[in-house]
Amino acid sequence: MNLRKIVFTGGGSSGHVAVNLALIPHFLQAGWSVEYIGSETGIEKQLISALGKVNYYAIKTGKLRRYFDWQNLKDPFKVVKGAYQAYRYIRANKPDVVFSKGGFVSVPVVLGAWLNKVPVIIHESDITPGLANKLCIPFASRICTTFPETGAHLKTDKTVYVGALIRPELKDGRARKGKDFCSFKEADKPVLLVMGGSLGSKTINRNLRESLAELGQTYNIVHLCGKGQLDASINNPAYRQYEYINEQLPDVLAMTDMVISRAGANSIFEFLSLRKPMLLIPLTQNQSRGDQLLNAESFRKSGFCEVLLEEQLTALTLTAAIHQLFHGRMRYIDNMNDHQQEDAAGAVVGLIFQIAR
Repeated sequence: MNLRKIVFTGGGSSGHVAVNLALIPHFLQAGWSVEYIGSETGIEKQLISALGKVNYYAIKTGKLRRYFDWQNLKDPFKVVKGAYQAYRYIRANKPDVVFSKGGFVSVPVVLGAWLNKVPVIIHESDITPGLANKLCIPFASRICTTFPETGAHLKTDKTVYVGALIRPELKDGRARKGKDFCSFKEADKPVLLVMGGSLGSKTINRNLRESLAELGQTYNIVHLCGKGQLDASINNPAYRQYEYINEQLPDVLAMTDMVISRAGANSIFEFLSLRKPMLLIPLTQNQSRGDQLLNAESFRKSGFCEVLLEEQLTALTLTAAIHQLFHGRMRYIDNMNDHQQEDAAGAVVGLIFQIAR
Protein backbone atom coordinates (compact mmCIF):
# COMPACT_ATOMS: atom_id res chain seq x y z
CA MET A 1 0.00 0.00 0.00
CA ASN A 2 1.40 3.36 -1.06
CA LEU A 3 1.91 6.00 1.63
CA ARG A 4 -0.46 8.94 1.19
CA LYS A 5 1.29 12.25 0.63
CA ILE A 6 0.37 15.90 1.10
CA VAL A 7 2.31 19.02 0.11
CA PHE A 8 1.77 22.22 2.07
CA THR A 9 2.73 25.67 0.83
CA GLY A 10 2.47 29.25 2.04
CA GLY A 11 4.85 31.84 3.36
CA GLY A 12 6.19 35.35 3.49
CA SER A 13 4.92 35.96 7.03
CA SER A 14 4.17 33.80 10.04
CA GLY A 15 0.45 34.22 9.37
CA HIS A 16 0.88 32.32 6.12
CA VAL A 17 2.45 29.43 8.01
CA ALA A 18 0.37 29.27 11.22
CA VAL A 19 -2.57 27.43 9.63
CA ASN A 20 -0.23 24.87 8.07
CA LEU A 21 1.44 24.37 11.45
CA ALA A 22 -2.00 23.66 12.92
CA LEU A 23 -2.79 21.04 10.28
CA ILE A 24 0.53 19.24 9.77
CA PRO A 25 0.39 17.23 13.06
CA HIS A 26 -2.96 15.71 12.02
CA PHE A 27 -1.40 14.22 8.89
CA LEU A 28 1.78 13.07 10.61
CA GLN A 29 -0.37 11.28 13.19
CA ALA A 30 -2.44 9.72 10.40
CA GLY A 31 0.72 8.28 8.84
CA TRP A 32 0.86 10.54 5.79
CA SER A 33 4.09 11.70 4.20
CA VAL A 34 4.18 15.49 4.69
CA GLU A 35 6.23 17.82 2.50
CA TYR A 36 6.45 21.60 2.25
CA ILE A 37 7.30 23.88 -0.65
CA GLY A 38 8.39 27.36 0.36
CA SER A 39 10.80 30.13 -0.50
CA GLU A 40 14.57 29.98 -0.09
CA THR A 41 14.80 32.66 2.61
CA GLY A 42 11.28 33.17 3.99
CA ILE A 43 10.20 32.67 7.60
CA GLU A 44 8.38 29.49 6.56
CA LYS A 45 11.72 27.71 6.07
CA GLN A 46 12.71 28.45 9.66
CA LEU A 47 9.35 27.46 11.14
CA ILE A 48 8.93 24.24 9.14
CA SER A 49 12.54 23.13 9.60
CA ALA A 50 11.98 23.28 13.36
CA LEU A 51 9.39 20.49 13.06
CA GLY A 52 12.03 17.99 11.99
CA LYS A 53 9.55 15.56 10.38
CA VAL A 54 8.63 17.51 7.24
CA ASN A 55 10.70 17.56 4.04
CA TYR A 56 11.23 21.17 2.90
CA TYR A 57 11.79 22.09 -0.73
CA ALA A 58 12.78 25.67 -1.61
CA ILE A 59 11.85 27.37 -4.88
CA LYS A 60 12.42 30.75 -6.48
CA THR A 61 9.61 33.21 -5.97
CA GLY A 62 8.81 36.85 -6.57
CA LYS A 63 6.74 39.25 -4.52
CA LEU A 64 3.32 40.25 -5.81
CA ARG A 65 3.25 44.01 -5.34
CA ARG A 66 0.26 46.34 -5.80
CA TYR A 67 2.57 49.34 -6.23
CA PHE A 68 5.33 50.34 -8.67
CA ASP A 69 8.75 48.91 -7.93
CA TRP A 70 11.63 48.12 -10.27
CA GLN A 71 11.64 44.59 -8.84
CA ASN A 72 8.26 44.10 -10.54
CA LEU A 73 10.20 43.80 -13.81
CA LYS A 74 12.31 40.92 -12.48
CA ASP A 75 9.91 39.04 -10.25
CA PRO A 76 7.67 37.56 -12.99
CA PHE A 77 10.72 35.62 -14.21
CA LYS A 78 11.28 34.33 -10.67
CA VAL A 79 7.63 33.23 -10.49
CA VAL A 80 7.98 31.39 -13.81
CA LYS A 81 11.15 29.64 -12.62
CA GLY A 82 9.46 28.80 -9.30
CA ALA A 83 6.46 27.36 -11.14
CA TYR A 84 8.78 25.17 -13.20
CA GLN A 85 10.61 24.00 -10.05
CA ALA A 86 7.31 23.26 -8.29
CA TYR A 87 5.95 21.48 -11.38
CA ARG A 88 8.99 19.18 -11.56
CA TYR A 89 8.97 18.50 -7.82
CA ILE A 90 5.26 17.65 -7.78
CA ARG A 91 5.56 15.50 -10.91
CA ALA A 92 8.44 13.55 -9.33
CA ASN A 93 6.92 13.16 -5.85
CA LYS A 94 3.28 12.61 -6.88
CA PRO A 95 1.40 14.01 -3.85
CA ASP A 96 -2.28 13.19 -3.41
CA VAL A 97 -3.20 16.80 -2.63
CA VAL A 98 -1.71 20.28 -2.16
CA PHE A 99 -2.86 22.60 0.63
CA SER A 100 -2.05 26.27 0.12
CA LYS A 101 -2.24 28.93 2.82
CA GLY A 102 -1.34 31.81 0.51
CA GLY A 103 1.45 34.32 0.28
CA PHE A 104 3.45 34.95 -2.87
CA VAL A 105 5.30 31.61 -2.68
CA SER A 106 2.02 29.72 -3.10
CA VAL A 107 1.28 30.93 -6.64
CA PRO A 108 3.92 28.86 -8.49
CA VAL A 109 3.15 25.83 -6.28
CA VAL A 110 -0.58 25.94 -7.01
CA LEU A 111 0.12 26.36 -10.71
CA GLY A 112 2.58 23.44 -10.64
CA ALA A 113 0.00 21.25 -8.92
CA TRP A 114 -2.72 22.18 -11.39
CA LEU A 115 -0.45 21.34 -14.33
CA ASN A 116 0.12 17.91 -12.74
CA LYS A 117 -3.63 17.46 -12.14
CA VAL A 118 -3.12 17.33 -8.37
CA PRO A 119 -6.12 18.72 -6.46
CA VAL A 120 -5.50 21.98 -4.58
CA ILE A 121 -7.24 23.26 -1.47
CA ILE A 122 -6.73 26.92 -0.58
CA HIS A 123 -7.25 28.57 2.80
CA GLU A 124 -8.20 32.26 3.09
CA SER A 125 -7.94 33.74 6.58
CA ASP A 126 -9.21 37.26 5.94
CA ILE A 127 -12.66 38.54 5.01
CA THR A 128 -11.44 39.46 1.52
CA PRO A 129 -8.91 37.35 -0.40
CA GLY A 130 -5.29 38.39 -0.83
CA LEU A 131 -3.76 38.91 -4.25
CA ALA A 132 -1.95 35.56 -4.19
CA ASN A 133 -5.14 33.66 -3.39
CA LYS A 134 -7.07 35.62 -6.03
CA LEU A 135 -4.60 34.38 -8.62
CA CYS A 136 -4.79 30.80 -7.29
CA ILE A 137 -8.56 30.43 -6.93
CA PRO A 138 -9.22 29.42 -10.59
CA PHE A 139 -6.86 26.46 -10.12
CA ALA A 140 -8.28 25.27 -6.79
CA SER A 141 -10.79 22.52 -6.02
CA ARG A 142 -11.99 24.17 -2.79
CA ILE A 143 -11.41 27.43 -0.90
CA CYS A 144 -11.71 27.20 2.90
CA THR A 145 -12.70 30.43 4.66
CA THR A 146 -12.30 31.69 8.23
CA PHE A 147 -15.05 34.31 8.04
CA PRO A 148 -18.53 33.36 6.78
CA GLU A 149 -18.66 36.72 4.93
CA THR A 150 -15.79 35.73 2.64
CA GLY A 151 -17.96 33.63 0.36
CA ALA A 152 -19.83 36.72 -0.80
CA HIS A 153 -16.56 38.30 -1.95
CA LEU A 154 -15.33 35.27 -3.90
CA LYS A 155 -18.38 34.65 -6.10
CA THR A 156 -17.67 30.96 -6.59
CA ASP A 157 -19.38 27.77 -5.46
CA LYS A 158 -16.02 26.31 -4.39
CA THR A 159 -15.96 28.05 -0.98
CA VAL A 160 -16.37 26.12 2.28
CA TYR A 161 -16.72 28.02 5.56
CA VAL A 162 -14.67 26.20 8.22
CA GLY A 163 -13.85 28.84 10.85
CA ALA A 164 -10.47 29.60 12.41
CA LEU A 165 -7.65 27.08 12.52
CA ILE A 166 -5.75 27.37 15.81
CA ARG A 167 -2.37 25.81 16.55
CA PRO A 168 -3.22 23.34 19.36
CA GLU A 169 0.09 23.85 21.17
CA LEU A 170 -0.87 27.45 21.96
CA LYS A 171 -3.37 26.12 24.50
CA ASP A 172 -0.70 24.08 26.28
CA GLY A 173 1.25 27.06 27.60
CA ARG A 174 2.11 27.44 31.29
CA ALA A 175 2.07 30.91 32.82
CA ARG A 176 4.77 29.99 35.34
CA LYS A 177 7.14 28.98 32.56
CA GLY A 178 6.40 32.25 30.76
CA LYS A 179 7.24 34.23 33.90
CA ASP A 180 10.45 32.28 34.36
CA PHE A 181 11.38 32.97 30.72
CA CYS A 182 10.84 36.73 31.04
CA SER A 183 11.99 37.00 34.69
CA PHE A 184 10.33 40.30 35.54
CA LYS A 185 11.39 41.80 38.87
CA GLU A 186 7.78 42.61 39.86
CA ALA A 187 6.09 39.40 38.78
CA ASP A 188 2.64 40.35 40.11
CA LYS A 189 1.99 43.13 37.56
CA PRO A 190 -0.48 42.43 34.72
CA VAL A 191 1.31 41.41 31.53
CA LEU A 192 0.95 43.27 28.26
CA LEU A 193 2.06 41.47 25.07
CA VAL A 194 2.80 43.80 22.13
CA MET A 195 3.45 42.52 18.64
CA GLY A 196 3.40 44.03 15.17
CA GLY A 197 3.37 40.86 13.09
CA SER A 198 6.33 38.61 12.28
CA LEU A 199 8.06 41.46 10.42
CA GLY A 200 7.43 43.96 13.21
CA SER A 201 5.97 47.47 13.04
CA LYS A 202 8.24 50.49 13.35
CA THR A 203 5.24 52.71 14.15
CA ILE A 204 3.98 50.51 17.00
CA ASN A 205 7.53 49.97 18.25
CA ARG A 206 8.30 53.69 18.38
CA ASN A 207 5.12 54.72 20.16
CA LEU A 208 5.30 51.86 22.64
CA ARG A 209 8.88 52.72 23.57
CA GLU A 210 7.92 56.38 24.02
CA SER A 211 5.23 55.19 26.47
CA LEU A 212 7.41 52.84 28.51
CA ALA A 213 8.07 55.20 31.42
CA GLU A 214 4.35 55.39 32.19
CA LEU A 215 3.23 51.92 31.10
CA GLY A 216 6.04 50.23 33.04
CA GLN A 217 4.64 51.56 36.29
CA THR A 218 1.47 49.49 35.87
CA TYR A 219 2.32 46.61 33.50
CA ASN A 220 5.04 44.15 32.65
CA ILE A 221 5.53 44.44 28.89
CA VAL A 222 6.66 41.72 26.49
CA HIS A 223 7.48 43.26 23.12
CA LEU A 224 7.89 41.17 19.95
CA CYS A 225 9.41 43.91 17.84
CA GLY A 226 10.44 42.11 14.64
CA LYS A 227 13.75 41.20 13.03
CA GLY A 228 16.43 43.85 13.36
CA GLN A 229 14.28 46.12 15.54
CA LEU A 230 15.70 45.52 19.01
CA ASP A 231 16.76 48.65 20.91
CA ALA A 232 19.71 47.85 23.17
CA SER A 233 19.64 51.31 24.74
CA ILE A 234 16.43 50.61 26.69
CA ASN A 235 16.88 49.61 30.33
CA ASN A 236 13.46 49.26 31.93
CA PRO A 237 12.86 46.44 34.48
CA ALA A 238 9.24 46.07 33.31
CA TYR A 239 10.17 45.66 29.63
CA ARG A 240 11.39 42.61 27.71
CA GLN A 241 11.98 42.79 23.96
CA TYR A 242 12.50 39.96 21.47
CA GLU A 243 12.66 39.89 17.71
CA TYR A 244 10.42 36.83 17.63
CA ILE A 245 9.39 34.05 20.01
CA ASN A 246 8.60 30.56 18.78
CA GLU A 247 9.06 27.74 21.29
CA GLN A 248 8.19 29.87 24.35
CA LEU A 249 5.20 31.63 22.75
CA PRO A 250 2.50 29.38 24.33
CA ASP A 251 3.95 30.06 27.80
CA VAL A 252 4.20 33.80 27.20
CA LEU A 253 0.60 33.87 25.96
CA ALA A 254 -0.52 31.90 29.02
CA MET A 255 0.82 34.60 31.34
CA THR A 256 -0.46 37.48 29.18
CA ASP A 257 -3.42 39.56 30.37
CA MET A 258 -3.85 41.73 27.25
CA VAL A 259 -2.53 41.83 23.68
CA ILE A 260 -1.72 44.78 21.44
CA SER A 261 -1.46 43.58 17.87
CA ARG A 262 -2.01 44.13 14.20
CA ALA A 263 -5.25 42.59 12.94
CA GLY A 264 -4.09 39.63 10.87
CA ALA A 265 -6.86 37.04 11.00
CA ASN A 266 -4.75 34.09 12.16
CA SER A 267 -3.34 35.98 15.14
CA ILE A 268 -6.56 37.55 16.33
CA PHE A 269 -8.46 34.26 16.20
CA GLU A 270 -5.69 32.67 18.24
CA PHE A 271 -6.06 35.43 20.85
CA LEU A 272 -9.83 34.89 20.77
CA SER A 273 -9.41 31.16 21.42
CA LEU A 274 -7.19 31.99 24.41
CA ARG A 275 -9.63 34.66 25.69
CA LYS A 276 -7.09 37.48 25.57
CA PRO A 277 -8.55 41.02 25.43
CA MET A 278 -7.11 42.83 22.42
CA LEU A 279 -6.20 46.31 21.30
CA LEU A 280 -5.94 46.02 17.52
CA ILE A 281 -3.97 48.48 15.40
CA PRO A 282 -4.77 47.37 11.83
CA LEU A 283 -2.62 48.12 8.83
CA THR A 284 -3.96 51.15 6.96
CA GLN A 285 -5.54 51.12 3.52
CA ASN A 286 -2.27 52.52 2.14
CA GLN A 287 -0.25 49.67 3.65
CA SER A 288 -2.51 46.81 2.55
CA ARG A 289 -5.67 45.99 0.67
CA GLY A 290 -7.71 46.94 3.75
CA ASP A 291 -8.23 43.39 5.03
CA GLN A 292 -7.01 44.16 8.55
CA LEU A 293 -9.42 47.08 8.85
CA LEU A 294 -12.28 44.69 8.03
CA ASN A 295 -10.97 42.04 10.44
CA ALA A 296 -10.64 44.56 13.27
CA GLU A 297 -14.10 46.00 12.70
CA SER A 298 -15.64 42.52 12.71
CA PHE A 299 -14.01 41.76 16.08
CA ARG A 300 -14.96 45.17 17.48
CA LYS A 301 -18.62 44.61 16.59
CA SER A 302 -18.47 41.24 18.33
CA GLY A 303 -17.12 42.89 21.50
CA PHE A 304 -13.76 41.11 21.44
CA CYS A 305 -11.45 44.10 21.13
CA GLU A 306 -10.75 47.80 21.06
CA VAL A 307 -9.46 49.34 17.83
CA LEU A 308 -6.92 52.14 17.51
CA LEU A 309 -6.39 53.31 13.93
CA GLU A 310 -2.77 53.91 12.99
CA GLU A 311 -3.61 57.45 11.84
CA GLN A 312 -4.59 58.17 15.44
CA LEU A 313 -1.65 56.33 17.02
CA THR A 314 0.59 58.36 19.33
CA ALA A 315 2.27 57.58 22.61
CA LEU A 316 -0.61 59.31 24.41
CA THR A 317 -3.45 57.58 22.53
CA LEU A 318 -1.72 54.21 22.88
CA THR A 319 -1.35 54.63 26.64
CA ALA A 320 -4.96 55.74 27.05
CA ALA A 321 -6.26 52.83 24.93
CA ILE A 322 -4.23 50.30 26.93
CA HIS A 323 -5.57 51.61 30.24
CA GLN A 324 -9.12 51.53 28.86
CA LEU A 325 -8.68 47.95 27.66
CA PHE A 326 -7.33 46.84 31.03
CA HIS A 327 -10.14 48.39 33.05
CA GLY A 328 -12.78 46.83 30.78
CA ARG A 329 -11.02 43.51 30.26
CA MET A 330 -13.65 41.33 31.94
CA ARG A 331 -16.31 42.53 29.51
CA TYR A 332 -14.20 41.38 26.55
CA ILE A 333 -13.44 38.06 28.25
CA ASP A 334 -17.16 37.47 28.86
CA ASN A 335 -17.93 38.17 25.19
CA MET A 336 -15.18 35.78 24.09
CA ASN A 337 -16.44 33.09 26.45
CA ASP A 338 -19.82 33.30 24.67
CA HIS A 339 -18.17 32.70 21.28
CA GLN A 340 -18.77 29.21 19.89
CA GLN A 341 -15.55 27.77 18.49
CA GLU A 342 -15.89 25.58 15.39
CA ASP A 343 -13.81 22.45 14.88
CA ALA A 344 -12.08 24.05 11.92
CA ALA A 345 -9.14 21.65 11.90
CA GLY A 346 -11.46 18.65 11.80
CA ALA A 347 -13.45 20.20 8.95
CA VAL A 348 -10.35 20.94 6.87
CA VAL A 349 -8.73 17.55 7.51
CA GLY A 350 -11.97 15.84 6.49
CA LEU A 351 -12.17 17.95 3.34
CA ILE A 352 -8.58 17.13 2.41
CA PHE A 353 -9.25 13.40 2.86
CA GLN A 354 -12.30 13.79 0.62
CA ILE A 355 -10.58 15.77 -2.14
CA ALA A 356 -7.21 13.96 -2.20
CA ARG A 357 -6.88 11.82 -5.30
